[in-house]
Amino acid sequence: MAHDTHIYVGLGGEGQFMAEGGLYRYTERTGAWDSITNGLPATPQVRALLIHPEHPEVLYAGTQSGLYRTEDRGAHWHALNTPADAGEVWSLAFHPQHPEVVYAGYEPCAIYRSEDNGAHWHKTNTEQVVFPHITTYMHPVCKRVIGMASDPSNPSDMYAAIEVGGLLGSRDGGETWMSLLDGPYVRNNTLDLHGVQVSAAAPGTVHIVTQVAMFRGRNYGRRWEHIEVEEMFPGGSYCRDILVAPHDPHTIYMAAGAGGGGAPAGTIEAGALFRSRDIGETWERVDIGEVPPSRMAQIAIDHNAPERVYCCAQRGQVYMSHDTGQTWSKTQVPVEMSRSLHIYPMVCG
Repeated sequence: MAHDTHIYVGLGGEGQFMAEGGLYRYTERTGAWDSITNGLPATPQVRALLIHPEHPEVLYAGTQSGLYRTEDRGAHWHALNTPADAGEVWSLAFHPQHPEVVYAGYEPCAIYRSEDNGAHWHKTNTEQVVFPHITTYMHPVCKRVIGMASDPSNPSDMYAAIEVGGLLGSRDGGETWMSLLDGPYVRNNTLDLHGVQVSAAAPGTVHIVTQVAMFRGRNYGRRWEHIEVEEMFPGGSYCRDILVAPHDPHTIYMAAGAGGGGAPAGTIEAGALFRSRDIGETWERVDIGEVPPSRMAQIAIDHNAPERVYCCAQRGQVYMSHDTGQTWSKTQVPVEMSRSLHIYPMVCG
């Protein structure tokens, strides 16, 4: 039986639209979009999604009211036993070798770990974290954990990207955390992180994406270098997501765009998908058939069909390839999107 990929996108609002949100599933076989919020909180702000690599019917969703899990592709959700006062969930990650171990990142900065598929949660130690001084003035952004990754070659080495707060690192499997980026800065946009990844083909090398650029930290993030990609506005690109291909660790994808906090006033919004085939040494823009009219937000690859690559722009455009990015088709989330309501996470399987 042919594998049937489903795409999941979480929606959230900003500013006066914080009450708006949702979760949608696209079934490629039928071309149908469905709202899948049964059991989630009212108008869910879905900031994080995680799909099981071996059992794609199992997903986790992070919301403004904590964590939820489904075992039937989102037809029914049930709340997990997470602290009611922990805050909003902004990121989720599996242990690379043991998917029963799940990590959840929160706003304000906190990281929880479950070792039993989300049944019970333990708060890890972030007491040693000291954020770069320049980022402490960014009220009301509360140092949210927006992305997490483990080094597949040594899962004890973990990293957490902080939106307007730099990068955290752990050397004990996520039990204790420390700041890896500090020092004198004149601008905070290079410390406004949006994602982090480590490739099995380059152990100990950390890739991060920020509001204006991509950086690479060799030697476990101790030294950093700016990675040149095509600039989408003078001085940089608004980098929103980064993903190592699950079955080809030499290939890395990056979602970027014009517009955003780092772009000059008047910059026309547009999105782009970039790809490296040499572990981040060189980058090319992928031709997805058009220039998205909003910033590229997320990338997803089907673990059970790795030739299927997906990316989405913030305002609901979803692009699909079944041949590792050679040809593309497009669909649109069936919701009226705006600058304040847009896609946050996307996963597939």
